[in-house]
Amino acid sequence: MRLVVTGGLGFIGSNFVRLVRDRHPDWPVTNLDLVTYAGNPANLADVDGRPGYRFVKGDIAEPADVARALEGGADAIVNFAAESHVDRSILAAEPFVRTNVFGTVRVLEAARALGRCRVVHVSTDEVYGALGPDDPPFTEATPLSPTSPYAASKAAADLLALAFARTYGQDVVITRCSNNYGPYQFPEKLVPLMITNAVEGRRLPVFGDGRQVRDWIHVEDHCAGVLAALERGRAGEVYNFGARAERANLDIVSRIVVLTGVAPGLVEHVADRPAHDRRYAMDAAKAERELGWRPARSFEQGLADTVRWYVEHEQWWRAVKNGSYRDFYRTWYEERGS
Repeated sequence: MRLVVTGGLGFIGSNFVRLVRDRHPDWPVTNLDLVTYAGNPANLADVDGRPGYRFVKGDIAEPADVARALEGGADAIVNFAAESHVDRSILAAEPFVRTNVFGTVRVLEAARALGRCRVVHVSTDEVYGALGPDDPPFTEATPLSPTSPYAASKAAADLLALAFARTYGQDVVITRCSNNYGPYQFPEKLVPLMITNAVEGRRLPVFGDGRQVRDWIHVEDHCAGVLAALERGRAGEVYNFGARAERANLDIVSRIVVLTGVAPGLVEHVADRPAHDRRYAMDAAKAERELGWRPARSFEQGLADTVRWYVEHEQWWRAVKNGSYRDFYRTWYEERGS
């Protein structure tokens, strides 16, 4: 399969590229990434330069960039490229609309022009809004009710993807996933921020009372689900991925305190985020039934593995937190003459 991955230098995208290269080494993979703050070439340093892997620097919202990535054709596009940090969307919504909405349209249009080209559009549980403490988990039939600019932009993209499937008969599959954690996650997110701050002996900031509940899934389990949707998903369908691992943020931070051996007094409650959803949970029964997918890790094992990874890869996250990873960009591009 000739595969184009958008956003493949980001957290989830880079883990997906690595998974595909491991499971299907004969698949040519083109990675289209704009290399924003969250896209780091070091995430795929072990893949870069290997036969069958090609990198294209470009913006999914620019048709010419998408066309460059699709030179030679493609059998499928997996669209990870997105602005994804809720706090940043609250500060400035427009970049989220540009990448998540207009960018998705560009990808859909390019795939439609190719003809037989599947699009797997990777979305989020946040499009569903929030759950009460006793509500059942989200299913694929749950109405969309986003509460942040980020979530609204992803919901708009999802609806456009479904519209292209129904209007043009396009081969589109949507995946929606709960909170991810694992290797190469940008340390503005809860789990890597707490781990790296703990290692540095810094405060561990927790929004509000810390009782916001999320369903947590290891990134490699999520990527295995996306690959299953690519290979076996039905066109025009949505598949939820979750790990039945609902945990309150404060409980996760407390567990990280134990795993890193730091003082509990480092935990600090800070002003809550505006419109902070209290609970998300995903019903993944459809994906389990139709795709034969199951998460392979318990949350306890996955979190322990993740803490170990960040402890063992201190050079990677310190370069991200102090900004020196940008120097890697410059060297990386100079070697390619771009």
